[in-house]
Amino acid sequence: MTNNGKTDYKSAGVDKEAGYQAVDLIRKLAASTHNPRVLGGIGSFGAFYDLSGYREPVLVSGTDGVGTKLKIAFALNKYDTIGIDAVAMCVNDILCHGAAPQFFLDYLACGKLSPEIAAEIVKGISEGCRQANCALIGGETAEMPGFYQEGEYDIAGFAVGVVEKAELIDGKKVSDDDVLIGLPSSGFHSNGYSLLRKIFPDFSKTYDGKTVGEILLTPTKIYVQDVLNALKKFEIHSLAHITGGGLPENLPRAYGDEFCAVIESSTLPKLPLMDEIQKTVAKSECFGTFNMGVGFVMIAAAKDAENIIADFEQSGKKAILLGKIKKRTGGEEKILIV
Repeated sequence: MTNNGKTDYKSAGVDKEAGYQAVDLIRKLAASTHNPRVLGGIGSFGAFYDLSGYREPVLVSGTDGVGTKLKIAFALNKYDTIGIDAVAMCVNDILCHGAAPQFFLDYLACGKLSPEIAAEIVKGISEGCRQANCALIGGETAEMPGFYQEGEYDIAGFAVGVVEKAELIDGKKVSDDDVLIGLPSSGFHSNGYSLLRKIFPDFSKTYDGKTVGEILLTPTKIYVQDVLNALKKFEIHSLAHITGGGLPENLPRAYGDEFCAVIESSTLPKLPLMDEIQKTVAKSECFGTFNMGVGFVMIAAAKDAENIIADFEQSGKKAILLGKIKKRTGGEEKILIV
């Protein structure tokens, strides 16, 4: 299409008016996450956030995407929860250092922009920000015809948190005989989806009263409020977000090379579809790909374990004693699942 015989941007596949409409729809969603520290609104070249009141603030940042879980959202034409995943993957990471998420920025790229779909995606991002008690203060929506197929998009995010320097968690306090306390996942979260899509090509198939698509699109759990509450009450020595690579890859990042984590496999909650998955996938591959029912792990002194678990139960949440930390001997691995 041309404008008075002249070539315009729309003829190249980019609809500027749709972009303006998307911003208008998104603006209210973003504003619903704001707090008094947010200075200004959506639309400036940069976003402003006030950090006054901290003594020795340390900024902790993280960025991530959702991965091929998006393929399931495309297939089901369901867009309102995938944004929760984008927020969760970022805020759960920075939480591992004791940082309270302060703000989030998103990046949405697509082949052809649908303002309504963009608004549905940002609806999920806003919900994730509310769950994490952080503000959505900006982002970017890029229409890239010829790069992405029409109807497909990619989404990523960037979170910034803050922690007092004296309260920064870096794993240095972990000691022999500390215990591992696991927080259950809501499902597969946002990892292992290339393998899941290979195993379950039919998203309409039903297991335990739910379709595969419904199970696999379950949003990633956001642990921010629960863990920050525990940090206020108990001495937590280290934290780990269990993402790609599962427990074997992520848990050792929370303690030094001199230690080994011993996990009792019988304590792990069962992920949905896992019986079906293990018909074709080796147990070791499952542990190295999926979270195996645990999305977050806290490492604490053994004397505090019972009180931490009881505190979660009192608030209607679940925490599980998974195992313990011990000194490594010889060529022992940094994690043992027994």
